[in-house]
Amino acid sequence: MVFFFGSARKLLLRFGLLFFALLLAACETGGGGGPSISLGRPIPVALLVPGGSENTGDNLIATSLENAARLAIADLQNVNIDLRVYNTMGQPDVAAQVASQAVREGAKIILGPVFAESAAAAGRAVAARNINVLAFSNNPAIAGGNVFTLGPTFQNTANRLARYTVVQGKSRIMIIHGRDAAEEAGRDAIARAVASAGGTLVGVVPFELSQQGVIDAIRPMAQEIKDRDAQAIFLTSGTSGALPFLAQLLPENGIDPAEIQYIGLQRWDIPASALALPGVQGGWFALPDPTMNDNFKTRYAAAYGNNPHPIAGLAYDGIAAIGALAAQGQSDALTRNALTQPAGFVGVNGVFRLLANGTNERGLAVATVQDNQVVVIDPAPRSFGAPGL
Repeated sequence: MVFFFGSARKLLLRFGLLFFALLLAACETGGGGGPSISLGRPIPVALLVPGGSENTGDNLIATSLENAARLAIADLQNVNIDLRVYNTMGQPDVAAQVASQAVREGAKIILGPVFAESAAAAGRAVAARNINVLAFSNNPAIAGGNVFTLGPTFQNTANRLARYTVVQGKSRIMIIHGRDAAEEAGRDAIARAVASAGGTLVGVVPFELSQQGVIDAIRPMAQEIKDRDAQAIFLTSGTSGALPFLAQLLPENGIDPAEIQYIGLQRWDIPASALALPGVQGGWFALPDPTMNDNFKTRYAAAYGNNPHPIAGLAYDGIAAIGALAAQGQSDALTRNALTQPAGFVGVNGVFRLLANGTNERGLAVATVQDNQVVVIDPAPRSFGAPGL
């Protein structure tokens, strides 16, 4: 990654993301699984958002996604995107209908929808038309075929943290997880990541997802951590779930964060108040490239007068990828082979690439909590093949 200083910085920050996306895409496009685009003409891109929903939150997400997509389009050079927005109302059947409508009206690729069932329905609706879907979901269960997920995955995060943990000499790892589908999926992702990184999974301790469930489990949990001689404990719970209880009660029961490494599968910095929890001090978690993400938030706020929704950057990323591929001037720029180029792309959260199985890999930073503040201890890589990937 090139760093720029001086008077040109603001201008280069504006165009830098898309410039580097073009560089990464420069060498690799190819056919297979996707439509042909007309060179020299605007590329019709359908953006499916949950607008029209009875849920106010869905409509806020829809607006934020559209704003981010248009911000990305404004950054493109020598590529003309004809963005067409379709409301799904947050409903799978509507998503399927408008996806089919979008393709009839000429869309060459679909960006969105947000929710997993809607994304799967949209993908099925246009599969026979050879149209790819870049969904905002992070659910790997819907990925594959013509559906790609742009949302960050447990597996990607677990891989990054497990590799870092083992390199730091903390190879004896225990998983602590709540009993629900999401945390059990996180458990499985961590187990795979530990094995792939060359670590040793010394135990898996479940607990019931309730305040009383944590209280009942905490003493035997702490004892098992000691008995198994764990060097690190990987927690699947987030700040909106059991993490606050675990982060308080585990240290109180003898699991000293200064001696045993606490690691979080989910973000520990949202909300910021969570950074004051005793058990997260010195703990590790992963997050997107903070510099690039902060730049996006600043630009978005300047353009629209408010902050972007946390997933808005995925719409920017989708347009960045489409624009980078289209800029190469090849009619097969939006095929499956082109979308899964190993070099990947650069978006507002850093470098990312779409995988053949329909999921994605993102370059993440490893951060710790020091004095209630986030401190990056291993920066996000700026290209694939760099350390940390």
